[in-house]
Amino acid sequence: MILDINHTAETHQTSNDDPKSPLLPLHNQEPTIIKRSLSIHSIFISILTPNTAFILLGPLLCLLISLFVQLDGPKNSRNMLAVLGWVFTWWLTEAVPMPVTSMAPLFLFPAFGIAEADQVAHSYMDDVISLVLGSFILALAVEHYNIHKRLALNITLLFCGDPLSPRLLLLGICGTTAFVSMWMHNVAAAMMMVPVATGILQRLPSGMGQPDAVNKFCKAVVLGVIYSAAVGGMSTLTGTGVNLIMVGMWKSYFPEAPPISFNKWFFFGFPVAVVIFFALWGILCLMYCSKGSGRFLSAYLDQSHLRRELDMLGPVTFAEKMVLSVFSMLIVFWMTRNITDDVPGWGALFNGRVGDGTVSVMMATLLFIIPNNKQKGEKLMDWNKCKKLPWNIILLLGAGFAIADGVRTSGLADVLSESLTFLEAAPYWAIAPAVCLISGTITEFASNNATTTLLVPLLIQIAQTMHLHPLLMIIPGAIGAQFAFLLPTGTPSNIVGFSTGHIEITDMIKTGLPLKVSGTLALSLLMPTLGAYVFGMDKEMFFYPTSWQRRALEHLCK
Repeated sequence: MILDINHTAETHQTSNDDPKSPLLPLHNQEPTIIKRSLSIHSIFISILTPNTAFILLGPLLCLLISLFVQLDGPKNSRNMLAVLGWVFTWWLTEAVPMPVTSMAPLFLFPAFGIAEADQVAHSYMDDVISLVLGSFILALAVEHYNIHKRLALNITLLFCGDPLSPRLLLLGICGTTAFVSMWMHNVAAAMMMVPVATGILQRLPSGMGQPDAVNKFCKAVVLGVIYSAAVGGMSTLTGTGVNLIMVGMWKSYFPEAPPISFNKWFFFGFPVAVVIFFALWGILCLMYCSKGSGRFLSAYLDQSHLRRELDMLGPVTFAEKMVLSVFSMLIVFWMTRNITDDVPGWGALFNGRVGDGTVSVMMATLLFIIPNNKQKGEKLMDWNKCKKLPWNIILLLGAGFAIADGVRTSGLADVLSESLTFLEAAPYWAIAPAVCLISGTITEFASNNATTTLLVPLLIQIAQTMHLHPLLMIIPGAIGAQFAFLLPTGTPSNIVGFSTGHIEITDMIKTGLPLKVSGTLALSLLMPTLGAYVFGMDKEMFFYPTSWQRRALEHLCK
């Protein structure tokens, strides 16, 4: 066949030498026909793939819902359900890249009459997404100058101990990961910290002769890093996309309500994360760090190794100091924009016109102005360094906000909330664990963001039906969606850790199940108490029926 093709090419080249010869050869057609038939056959084979079936499944499911599903609601509610079937099918199967699927509402909503094009596009850029953009640029600066690695080595060196204490070292590694995850996306934190952790574990023996204590410690470190990244991300708005989706939906549904600012969420999220973090550390110590393990590990892990790696980074540069200064200023601005009702923050100077995204973008802009003191005219950041911006997460957030608006305005939330009416019979103290259990189960099989996008509008509707403060339900739902601890596919952070080869699915289930239970118990205790105080659930607000306060206070008094 190769000879036929070469012969055809030579004949075609020879005929081209004659200016009177036709552009396409008129003789020796058989090889060309064979070549074309093989090409068509290969194209046909390439089309008949499972991925193609999944691609067609989305619009097919949309069509079936539009034609045959009847809902007790307006026509748009059925259209919205059809669009959800299309989008979530592509999200779950990843038949189309997730960022591309996230843009589907931009053409599906206007096509199905759910919303106008301008309304949908507005969901893809608001203050919450500005917050994400600025935070990611700062995170890229931290990564570019190896600040995260310097921080990890310093803290690990601090916790290493002399003689070596595996439990204390594990606390240092997990604590560093959780701290890093507070200020950048938890997936990015896991991707930064897993190489740091595995770099430490590389000094340990591997293979068939590996002692059981060493093997268990390796499992504990990897599990600790991926779970600490998830737990640390719960404590701040910027730590995970789930928190941002929840805050964006709260603002969309209740624009006149007091917004959930960075510091308000921190005052609740940080204590919750601390309780879950120490539960994680205790579980890992009980399962993987026996009392005699320090004797096996001390021969391979010592402070001199960590100091050598730290010395290789050199002294702290001017650029690192500037990035840390900008980052610190951003945190201070976030924490002081709104302090309390009685003590207004600096945001009051602008009559509430600024948001957390305003500050995030402003401080990120400084990185493109401040010189790095390395080369003349070179700044701390330039746009080439920003090519790694995770636009997939930004588009996913925009899709989440658009879907939330569509579910609300189409009337689908009213229809779907009837399927969760059993929650109305739950006692007040059982609401948080019930909601957390539902979202924690769904998130094992769907992405955290998709679970939040689907559940939060329904929980808001149910809360209004039950005359409860909506945050009492949507916060446990959002945090529960981050309890994807059982399967590698539950979240990208799990995949990062699973790919190291140190852990298996059984390890994740054995550790993740008690961690999920601990998180649910912590949330059940703190949501009706600390949460009620931080988010003002004991105050009457204009958009809630007055009966919810009476019922909540009665149960709190009991």
